[in-house]
Amino acid sequence: MNRVAANPMIPVLFRTRAVHKETGDVVTVELTPPTAGFPFVPGQFNMLYAFGVGEIPVSISGDPQKPEILVHTLRAVGAVSKAIATAKKGSALGVRGPFGNPWPLTQVRGKNVLIVAGGVGLAPIRPAIYHFLSHRDEYATVTLLYGARTPQDLLYANELQRWRGRFDLSLDISVDTSGRDWKGRVGVVTKLIAKATPQPANTVAFVCGPEIMMRFTLRELQTAGLRDEDIFITMERNMKCAVGFCGHCQFGPAFVCKDGPVFRYDRIRSLFPLREI
Repeated sequence: MNRVAANPMIPVLFRTRAVHKETGDVVTVELTPPTAGFPFVPGQFNMLYAFGVGEIPVSISGDPQKPEILVHTLRAVGAVSKAIATAKKGSALGVRGPFGNPWPLTQVRGKNVLIVAGGVGLAPIRPAIYHFLSHRDEYATVTLLYGARTPQDLLYANELQRWRGRFDLSLDISVDTSGRDWKGRVGVVTKLIAKATPQPANTVAFVCGPEIMMRFTLRELQTAGLRDEDIFITMERNMKCAVGFCGHCQFGPAFVCKDGPVFRYDRIRSLFPLREI
């Protein structure tokens, strides 16, 4: 695990490079590392600290092959996230990380990869997509199913358009509701799973989104014939310290910050439906 600071509890000063508005309440924040780069593995997260306000965990959503820019996409819903989302160019933010268990990219080589993302859940899985596309010959098929509430809630609109034009990636997008201007699919993203898994025995699934969406996605993947050990999900439940000291994110015998946020589903299936954990 690579870290800018030797002490994982001490935030390092980064400068805001740019803030891009994705949707009404979602922004992408680009930060400039104090050193030559910020190496990370897809699936890891950072703790972002707004000075004088507080700290929150946010998945890294940039390209792992471009460590000179640290990218996070977040929804501005609380005091800390709103402070980060309104940061001015050149302003300082504290960063601790990277932390966490990443997506199993090398372990699934040669497999069909099915990615199912919902809403802002596309952000934590975006670095893995970058990896698959830059190492395309190492995998069989790569399919991305992405759903959002409305067309206005879709992230990375320009990038989705570029991905749609690729011949080595199958992309299908659906929204829950839309107006007359929307020409694409309407309905929950889980309806797309059955047709996207013609070879379940050689398919692995990466899933990220709201927990209710992930619960239905898991059910559809199982119905399609995927084994629980071939399904990987990412979570951000109650993380506070990021190093397993505080215990806020304890998940049965595991800690989300240390043993996650990416989990193989068969290892947590008995705990995942329990909302009080």
